[in-house]
Amino acid sequence: MIKINDLSALTQSQKEGVKSAIARVVDSGWVVLGPEVRRFESAFADYLGARHCAGVANGTDAIELALKALGVAAGDRVATVANAGMYTSTAALAIGAEPVFMDVDLDSRNVSLPEVRRVIALGVKAVVATHLYGRAIAEIEAIAQLCAQHGVALLEDCAQAHGALVHGRRVGTFGDAASFSFYPTKNLGALGDGGAVVTQRADIAERIGHLRQYGWTAKYEVSLAGGRNSRLDEMQAAILMVFLPHLDAANARRRQIASLYGAGIHHPDVQLPADTGESSVAHLYVLRSARRDALRAHLQAHGISSDVHYPIPDHRQPVFRDRYAGLRLENTERLAAEILTLPCYAEMHDDDVALVVAAVNAWRA
Repeated sequence: MIKINDLSALTQSQKEGVKSAIARVVDSGWVVLGPEVRRFESAFADYLGARHCAGVANGTDAIELALKALGVAAGDRVATVANAGMYTSTAALAIGAEPVFMDVDLDSRNVSLPEVRRVIALGVKAVVATHLYGRAIAEIEAIAQLCAQHGVALLEDCAQAHGALVHGRRVGTFGDAASFSFYPTKNLGALGDGGAVVTQRADIAERIGHLRQYGWTAKYEVSLAGGRNSRLDEMQAAILMVFLPHLDAANARRRQIASLYGAGIHHPDVQLPADTGESSVAHLYVLRSARRDALRAHLQAHGISSDVHYPIPDHRQPVFRDRYAGLRLENTERLAAEILTLPCYAEMHDDDVALVVAAVNAWRA
């Protein structure tokens, strides 16, 4: 079986470094918000070209706390895409805010400038721009400018796009703040949960620092409403420091695999994603087919895992019942019925890539 991902291969590739990092934390006796977290926060901010980074417990907390730090409160409207797994919607609902859904471009699967313009006219407090599947939003600079002109906060969701570039600048540095996930399958993943909020603004960074620890402004003194217990622990920070120096090389390998798929797969019923160079870090390789389920069954029969990211658009999730029954997001809904994710991870061998290519090409739709 060719797996959709193989975390054991990643861990084995950095086994000695991981063991050393774990031993260092155990020996230090400091397990929460200590020198390892500070070291990683500084290194990750430097890598991105950002001024501030605050580690939190996971990527969804990063979205929620960032929105709170940007002034979003209960009753406010938060614009988000509906094709990214419900994570931003979950964070908005936790605040008591109302998700306002944007459609996406059919080819890039990301939000477009006209959609952002549309929701700004509806009076949203914040826009969350998701760089989905590791593909940077091509218009992120224009989106940032538009939001700034209208006084609308912009949060970049970079959970799948660690290291992606737009005109030589890394995603996560265009908006007022950015959220990152370090879930183990991410391009930069820990060996457990983890996340971070990155920002160029000192005031946002200061608020995140308080919000991630109960809203404390001094020990046991809660001065900021909306606080949580959401801290990146020392062990995960130390492990992330092992993986961070290898991120660019891993991203390059993912792009190479994506290129092999792009060059090798030739099937009339399969549409492949465009090669966008360094603006993609190929977190997921997602193709389209009108007969997606048949292709998936064919791959499974040939020992190849696949997945659907994501099968249910946010506005069609059961939790909303009929709340968005009248909302139609044409491209989002079409993509949910057609997308299929192929295996694509840095430790994948060329022989396995070739087997996937051959299996797709052999499919008789």
